[in-house]
Amino acid sequence: MRSRTAEWFETKIRYEKLMEDGMQKKTTEAYVVDALTFTEAEETITEEMTAYITGDFVITDIKKAPYKEIFFSDNPSDDKWYKVKLQFIIIDEKTSKEKLSAVNLLVQSNTLQNAVKNVEEVMNTGMQDWKLAQVAETALMDVFEHDGMVKKNMKEPDDRPEYEDALNAELQQSQENSVEE
Repeated sequence: MRSRTAEWFETKIRYEKLMEDGMQKKTTEAYVVDALTFTEAEETITEEMTAYITGDFVITDIKKAPYKEIFFSDNPSDDKWYKVKLQFIIIDEKTSKEKLSAVNLLVQSNTLQNAVKNVEEVMNTGMQDWKLAQVAETALMDVFEHDGMVKKNMKEPDDRPEYEDALNAELQQSQENSVEE
């Protein structure tokens, strides 16, 4: 299990899917993408879905996800996503009473029982008291994480000092001048 905290957006796309009987059927599917803005979420889901869908599709909804953290499973058979609500037990400093602070997570698993087990595996490594309030299976098809280097407009960072470029340009210019003479 690994966890990732980010700004997540839930997106829905509508397209014609080829069914097993050979018929075309309009279907809507939900996906989660890691993005900073709605525009980036739209760009990411368009880019990701273009690889999987032939033909046209329409993005019908984009909204901020009610969770900031996702637990990803290492098990390839874990193909479902569960929304989990945890309640952290905190002590109010003024009144010295216990309070519950709710947090939503998304957990990858193949069954509800394994989702609970995955949450316990991650959460039991910490020191804070918590309890499981709710677990529900979602209709999400997949989660796409952001990878800054994958974006076509971004280049690998150039760690060379700028003066090296200037020296190389001068050297190349002097070589061209000496060839011309």
